[in-house]
Amino acid sequence: MQVWILAARVPTLPAAVVPVLVGSATAWKAAGVFHPGAFLAALVASLLIQIGTNLANDLFDFKRGADTEARTGPVRVTHAGLLTPTQVARGTAVCFGLAFLVGLYLVYRGGWPVLAVGVASIAAGMLYTAGPWPLAYHGLGDVFAFLFFGVVAVVGTHYVHALSLAPLAWAASLPVGFLVTAILVVNNLRDIPTDRAAGKRTLAVRLGDRGTRVQYAALVAGAYAVPLGLSLAGARGPWVLLPFLSLAVSLPLVKTVLGGATGAALNPVLKGTGRLHLVFGLLFAVGLLLS
Repeated sequence: MQVWILAARVPTLPAAVVPVLVGSATAWKAAGVFHPGAFLAALVASLLIQIGTNLANDLFDFKRGADTEARTGPVRVTHAGLLTPTQVARGTAVCFGLAFLVGLYLVYRGGWPVLAVGVASIAAGMLYTAGPWPLAYHGLGDVFAFLFFGVVAVVGTHYVHALSLAPLAWAASLPVGFLVTAILVVNNLRDIPTDRAAGKRTLAVRLGDRGTRVQYAALVAGAYAVPLGLSLAGARGPWVLLPFLSLAVSLPLVKTVLGGATGAALNPVLKGTGRLHLVFGLLFAVGLLLS
């Protein structure tokens, strides 16, 4: 059980929780609707897709030779021999299969658009590192993280509550997407040397060390720009600025990244960015409800 918990990469799981919280908050604020069943199903499905994606990433990075002894990130269970490739493949299939089954309730509630989004989300989780043209190996991982764990997850959650869309949901999805992408960016920044050697052409490899550090800072700044814009536009009032309380978490992270930390020194930044994503998301959801 401890090995499977390690394989699930628990510190990354806020990336699955935050979009559901924010999307539920926008549904209540914009449409006055909160559906408990939809909330629970969306949360469970999102967590299962996140864990399935993590397992698939662990497995296929191992198969492609991207995980080597030179890697400085957290333990990968397949590379470390803690689980066999067959076990990880079965775990991946179980997670995605359960996500699909849970999602059938959301399809029953929301119809074919939810089915299309769910299938696309599972496919993106697999194709991130699997298939003949893995997204992460061609610099598209950041784009798909932003879209599926940001925009699609928030707007999709809003939809299964309200059965309609609203501009607020689209706007609220942006900071969620920015910060979940920042988690991936700092991970890829740390792995630039080993990814380059393995032929994994992530966006970080393409941008280079300095460009990736600037990208990280820009994503964090962009997350704060959205609630500030909503407040200045008079759309939500001052409560929507609650996420600015998380600056105590974000500023040291940005300082460390821009200061040139490398290798294992970026692992605390990776965990801290996951923590920032959760704290920011909670404050944003509360701020939206109170606005």
